[in-house]
Amino acid sequence: MMGSAFEEKIAALSRTENEYGVDPFGFSLDYSLSAVAPIIWMYKHYHRVETFGIRNLPKGRVLLVSNHSGQLPMDGAMIGAAMLLEGDPPRSMRAMVEKWMPSLPWVSTFMARVGQIVGTPENCRRLLENEEAILVFPEGTRGLNKLWAKRYQLQEFGLGFMRLALETNTPIVPVAVVGAEEQAPSIMDLKPVARLLGFPAFPVTPTGLPIPLPTRYRIYFGAPLFFTGRADDEDAELEKKVKVVRAGIQTMLDAGVKARKHVFW
Repeated sequence: MMGSAFEEKIAALSRTENEYGVDPFGFSLDYSLSAVAPIIWMYKHYHRVETFGIRNLPKGRVLLVSNHSGQLPMDGAMIGAAMLLEGDPPRSMRAMVEKWMPSLPWVSTFMARVGQIVGTPENCRRLLENEEAILVFPEGTRGLNKLWAKRYQLQEFGLGFMRLALETNTPIVPVAVVGAEEQAPSIMDLKPVARLLGFPAFPVTPTGLPIPLPTRYRIYFGAPLFFTGRADDEDAELEKKVKVVRAGIQTMLDAGVKARKHVFW
């Protein structure tokens, strides 16, 4: 059960709501208050998250760019919890979810009520104009569903986040999550089943269950990166900037994996 002090922190993050109790993107403060308790428990007691460098977060609009892994989006939830619990002052964030997520029954409504939205450029642009913190995973499902042999090896990054950063003059904070790779290791991808269900992938884990193992998370927030240029530059020019972000995340991942003593503690 959350204490009143924490509830006051959440209440301070209230957004403009309509007569139905939600903001233009479907976010509901009351719904989030009831949904955040298990996430906070997971953060403190299940994944026992350690957070480093969170003071690097600048005020106002920011793009958090992170690696993505673990079959289930626990990494995004733990990053959000870190910003609420460890941020000074606490920060809320919006995570961009895959376009196929709204096709899942119940999941789409839940994601909207807790502030997560489909990752279209227009949605992201509007939120940045409102000085929001946006979490993006440029690897997409390539990172989320990668096999065990490729753990902590960043997959190809999309260029969309860089175009938005340049267009909106938004700083980028690289984020590295260590621990999610081992929470549900994928040993194979059943692509025929994925196609049948309309999913981008259908990973198979040793347990066969979509339940994350209690791996210990370590989340690293890097220093803000500021880029100049045009949002409509050629892909080759944007790729140079994207590589800087990708290299920063990979460096933090390598250092984090090397520094830890064990996957579970």
